[in-house]
Amino acid sequence: MSAKTLPPQTSTPAMFTRPAVVASCAGFVVIGALQALYGPAIPALRTEFGITPAVAGLGLSAHFAGALLGVLLFHRLRGTAGNRQLLGGSYVLMALGALGFALSPAWPLSLAAAFVIGLGFGGIDYGLNQLFSVGFGHRSTAMLNLLHAHFGIGAVAGPALAGRLGAENYPWIFGITAVISVLLLVTLGGVAQKEPSPEKQADRSPGRSQVLPVVAAFIGIYVFHVAIETGVGGWEPTHLETFGYGATAAATATSAYWLAMTVGRFLAVPLTLRFPAPAIVIVCCLGMAASLLLATVPAAAPYAYLGVGLAIAPIFPTCLPWLNRAVPTLSGAGAYVIAASMIGGVAFPPPLGTAIESFGVQSVPLLLFGLAMICVLLSLWLSRSTSDADSAVPASPPAEAPSADGEAR
Repeated sequence: MSAKTLPPQTSTPAMFTRPAVVASCAGFVVIGALQALYGPAIPALRTEFGITPAVAGLGLSAHFAGALLGVLLFHRLRGTAGNRQLLGGSYVLMALGALGFALSPAWPLSLAAAFVIGLGFGGIDYGLNQLFSVGFGHRSTAMLNLLHAHFGIGAVAGPALAGRLGAENYPWIFGITAVISVLLLVTLGGVAQKEPSPEKQADRSPGRSQVLPVVAAFIGIYVFHVAIETGVGGWEPTHLETFGYGATAAATATSAYWLAMTVGRFLAVPLTLRFPAPAIVIVCCLGMAASLLLATVPAAAPYAYLGVGLAIAPIFPTCLPWLNRAVPTLSGAGAYVIAASMIGGVAFPPPLGTAIESFGVQSVPLLLFGLAMICVLLSLWLSRSTSDADSAVPASPPAEAPSADGEAR
């Protein structure tokens, strides 16, 4: 990768004050924890409501169904409501859903509460991703990686807290997330009401006939890399056990994999300030593929999966600003790829499980290697197809506080 030269800064409206940036990172800690808490709560849910593991797993399905709708609703309302109102409504929904899940007396009401949590989750996920991708100029990719690293902190801390307090105390943990969500409402005054108008890039953007293939290629990268992410998370312990690793060692290696994704996003922050997004994504896709091949070697497998986590980490947050620069005339592109990533996380586990039944557990890294190579090919094609658009890196706005109407003072 060759280092890029950044353009001089220009005076453009700031989207966030510094306290609002900190609060946004805290919001991603909350949504990371909420997504990861359903699994640890399953034993207590089964005992409390007398349900099977499969039925208890519907809580996460209801969450993701709500999240998908939350993404689409936030995108649909962006043109008619301000950012503060949309983010505030999402935090309120998340708080109400978490409180309902904590206090629910019956399982159907718990599922409804999980759906409401998902609605707010989707709004925060899409809303902050979109605002960070356009709100920091050439630093947007770095800031998105920082934002997603905090999601990882929540995903690690939530289950750890549940393990320490005991699954039976899950209502208290969901209640804590509800309180934090309400507290974050007071920080929304530091978020600009409207996004800046997109820069005119008609001469550098792909032609109308190529916009859909470009967006489809980005969706492909999002769907397949999320499929790899969930595939490794779900099947790594079983695969390692076929190599003779004990259950404890396999579980520890899987926890290290998830932690590597968080560390990888923190490590990516300085790299995104020096190297262009296409180069980072291509290298990460190649890293995924190489690490999955290495995972076929018994002695190297635990470390190889660690490499997969590090390589996957920057892809989601690094692709978003690249997508916005590549198709600036399509305002809904970010919503499409985030929604597609959620669908991919839900849709791919069943066919992957069927393939593993046919070829055996030891085929896991090779099956995922095939998906990684598709990501490599898509990223190479996108780099060539969007090279002119990505070379026009927008300047970074100064750290000015937005006023009540969203304009910089």
